[in-house]
Amino acid sequence: MLSTPPADWDLRVRADRAEPAHPFRGRTYDFEALMALRASEGLEAQVALAAREAHAARCHAALEVLAQALHDAAPDVVVIVGNDQREVFGPAITPALWLYGGESVFDEPVSAARLAKMPPGISISSAAIKPEARTEYPAHAALARHLATAFTDRGHDITFSTEVPQRGNDGPTGMPHAFGFVYQRLMHGRVPPHVPIMLNTFYAPNQPRATRCVDLGLALRDALSAWPQEVRVALIASGGLSHFVIDEAFDRALLDAMARADNAYLRGIDEALLQSGTSEVKNWLPVIAAANAEAMTMQLVDYVPCYRSAAGTGNAMGFVLWHPSN
Repeated sequence: MLSTPPADWDLRVRADRAEPAHPFRGRTYDFEALMALRASEGLEAQVALAAREAHAARCHAALEVLAQALHDAAPDVVVIVGNDQREVFGPAITPALWLYGGESVFDEPVSAARLAKMPPGISISSAAIKPEARTEYPAHAALARHLATAFTDRGHDITFSTEVPQRGNDGPTGMPHAFGFVYQRLMHGRVPPHVPIMLNTFYAPNQPRATRCVDLGLALRDALSAWPQEVRVALIASGGLSHFVIDEAFDRALLDAMARADNAYLRGIDEALLQSGTSEVKNWLPVIAAANAEAMTMQLVDYVPCYRSAAGTGNAMGFVLWHPSN
């Protein structure tokens, strides 16, 4: 939705209606049941075009704040935590935790054949976060190997590769959208050396649990602290917050826990709440834990629940910065 014009947000409502089991607060509902359950919330006003346009404007303004902060920080290396939605890994193999250790990655426009097979809302956003031509971006192989060793020493069983798998019959896909969005919307195509880390947030049975994601963040912070080179590192979490059914109460509780650096709350999040798109909160947990361990200061830039239907479907957008305490 961040990469789709607000007038087109309702293109995904057909898919929402067809989904028989939307996770919401630990249970699942079909679309009509969600409509009935949330009838008293007055969500019709939230999906009017004027509201959608206002929400989109806030999101774009918040993204520019994040992009400017990243530019001003001028990191030497970036670690990006994201997830894959069958873009590079298929059901034949689904790593719980994947770390890329090659010298570079590539991204490229979505092929016409692939775009033609995508639903309308997905095709618009997919095209919007790809470069105009195939582009190589620098990775940081040495830091990746250091992190791989450190994670393994701390008991994290990782999948490590020097190639990004490419699946599908319509040509390569490049990087998953969790990373492509960062490259284009936060970095504006100026990608520094970076290490992609990918969690399996979506697909049972080997989804890392919340407490494991927090542990990973603590290991990440310690590994970066032990890296012998004097470099400026930025951490980025891609994804979240609640979707494809928005749960503002969950999001607010999470943001409050982040503000008070409450790792115990983060560890205790019920797995039943971290399903479907809301599972992408697991991409945030390592970054939150690392920031907490470093005693960084959290800044909530904005929180924007972007509804696309009166059933409460849509995406809740959270925009957060952590600043060094010194």
